[in-house]
Amino acid sequence: MPVDYEINANKYWNDFYKIHENGFFKDRHWLFTEFPELAPSQNQNHLKALLSENRGSEVPACRSSEDGSGLIREAQHSCSSVSLGRKTQPPPVEENVTQKLRHLEVCADEFPGSSATYRILEVGCGVGNTVFPILQTNNDPRLFVYCCDFSSTAVELVQTNSAYDPSRCFAFVHDLCDEDKSYPVPGDSLDVIILIFVLSAIIPDKMQEAINRLSRLLKPGGMMLLRDYGRYDMAQLRFKKGQCLSENFYVRGDGTRVYFFTQDELDALFTTAGLEKVQNLVDRRLQVNRGKQLTMYRVWIQCKYRKPLLSSTS
Repeated sequence: MPVDYEINANKYWNDFYKIHENGFFKDRHWLFTEFPELAPSQNQNHLKALLSENRGSEVPACRSSEDGSGLIREAQHSCSSVSLGRKTQPPPVEENVTQKLRHLEVCADEFPGSSATYRILEVGCGVGNTVFPILQTNNDPRLFVYCCDFSSTAVELVQTNSAYDPSRCFAFVHDLCDEDKSYPVPGDSLDVIILIFVLSAIIPDKMQEAINRLSRLLKPGGMMLLRDYGRYDMAQLRFKKGQCLSENFYVRGDGTRVYFFTQDELDALFTTAGLEKVQNLVDRRLQVNRGKQLTMYRVWIQCKYRKPLLSSTS
């Protein structure tokens, strides 16, 4: 039975999007609070304003957020100010030169978005609930967004969306676990890679190689951003006997699968792929459905991992 879910994974996700189309997930506008890297020009402008108004004072730490569903993050899990501090410091001159040379090498061969100076890839884009908010929030013409999904139905829904602009975005079908199929961008060309509730959908044995391949696409200094299901999330506790395929890996009623992570497991995946930890936190939330009089305890993990900058001697 587990083999059937692996072989027919594409069918199950296509069926999911054929049934729900673009009405299942809400646009993720909370992403810009959690991941300011997704709005680079806005973030830089905001930072300049802060520095000019508060010259000589410290840049404030990130605020804990409240998303559109009215879910409030616990104070002890608010994001670290360490990552913001790192981001505000200009890199050394030799690193700037190295990155400019790298950019020229990348642009030697044409590919979608080759003229862009800031490139974002979302893996497992679904119907565009992350991609379209990014494009709407950031009007910088130098930004280019790539997005891919296992489901051809999902990608078609992205491409036929009225907000889809081929001059700023490139949507394509891609299997995260297919080691023989290359991405439409060269290595060392992406600034940000986004994985939002997608890594958990693939078989655990294939997760490491998938992250290794994605890591090779990042520029030195580029970031991989993840948000996914944490161990003992309400969804895990509600699975019935017979739905467990392997340890902490389950199949839903519609045939799609989900894994529940620990922080250490994700840290091992990213560091093995050569990335450095910037953030790895547990987000615990109490979700209340007043209509159904249900109280649900959610456990999610949020990570930011950076590809090391090239040394001046390499």
